[in-house]
Amino acid sequence: MVWLSSKNIKSTTPTKTLSERWLGPFPILKKVSTHAYHLKLRSQWKSIHPVSHISLLEPVKTSTIPNRHQEPPPPIIIEEEEEWEVSQILDSKLKRGQLW
Repeated sequence: MVWLSSKNIKSTTPTKTLSERWLGPFPILKKVSTHAYHLKLRSQWKSIHPVSHISLLEPVKTSTIPNRHQEPPPPIIIEEEEEWEVSQILDSKLKRGQLW
């Protein structure tokens, strides 16, 4: 299992800093060359090429501390599209008259 860097992937977030740095984790299907791996991507990421250079991959590190990692909540599926329910907004600010 590896994480895929979102460095060259367009995001729907308003700014690059709000998007995830690493996507996944994804299982490796096969080693294509010494510097590239073929990943099994999720169906919603059809536009991303499944073969990635090793500089864009990071191995998944499992914690030795029990119950350390919490899985994100599953998405709510509305009209066959994934959506997440926001439980709380922690902070906001006004910048040039716009809410951030």
